[in-house]
Amino acid sequence: MGLMPASERRAQIAAVFDQVADVYDNVGVPWFTPIAERLVGALHPQPGERAVDLGCGRGAALFALADAVGPQGRVTGIDLSAGMVGATAADAAARGLGQVRVVQRDAGEPGLPAGEFDLAVASFVVFFLPAPLAALRAWHRLLAPGGRLGLSTFGDHGAGWLDDVFGRFLPASAFRAPSPFDSDTGVEQLVGAAGFRRVRTETFPLDVVLRDVDHWQQWSMSHGQRAVWARIPAERHPEVKAAVAEHLETFRTADGTYRVGQSIRLTLADRDD
Repeated sequence: MGLMPASERRAQIAAVFDQVADVYDNVGVPWFTPIAERLVGALHPQPGERAVDLGCGRGAALFALADAVGPQGRVTGIDLSAGMVGATAADAAARGLGQVRVVQRDAGEPGLPAGEFDLAVASFVVFFLPAPLAALRAWHRLLAPGGRLGLSTFGDHGAGWLDDVFGRFLPASAFRAPSPFDSDTGVEQLVGAAGFRRVRTETFPLDVVLRDVDHWQQWSMSHGQRAVWARIPAERHPEVKAAVAEHLETFRTADGTYRVGQSIRLTLADRDD
């Protein structure tokens, strides 16, 4: 079976994130916001700098960048999903963030002026793109000399046990081939191949805390994992939920919640002067 055309892949990604725009990062599971805030902090943004958030979603990194660069700085958020763009632009306006603009564009092909930014961040975005290396090269062009890039991905790509559980229900054609995102070295080499220098990795643990399996399903359907559900026949969804419920027992804590540890990878790099 051939690879899905990039245009079709982009359309599918946009459709999934349009569906989740209203609930994204808003179901009582701190996830995208703490990751994005850690990523932004690792880049040490300074007041007055110009930043771009590539695949900004509902603004987890966007608003952290806006706080850091202040009203004298400038932050541009782009996202493929019209729903995400509309909701996040409204949030920025409600916060009175005049230094922020949010526009609908493809993170893989941003189409923004070269050398326009001091900082570029992409939090949990790059592995969704049909051509990650081409995207990274485009991001390199966006940065001014001395600019900095920050990416966040899973330290254990695919979220480990979720691959095992969902894999029982997915068609054989859905299984992904090995990718650069399987290791720190793979991501570093990919970023280096795009022209970045001083590529380095930081990792940190983050627990997903869930009340019960219904809470897990609500969270799972509120972000990009919704696309995995769509590849499984609807009549088998109760089986998925039952399999996850069984597996979650491994993570039950004394207070009755489930606490699932995840490793988060930050990949940081610079554009040479």
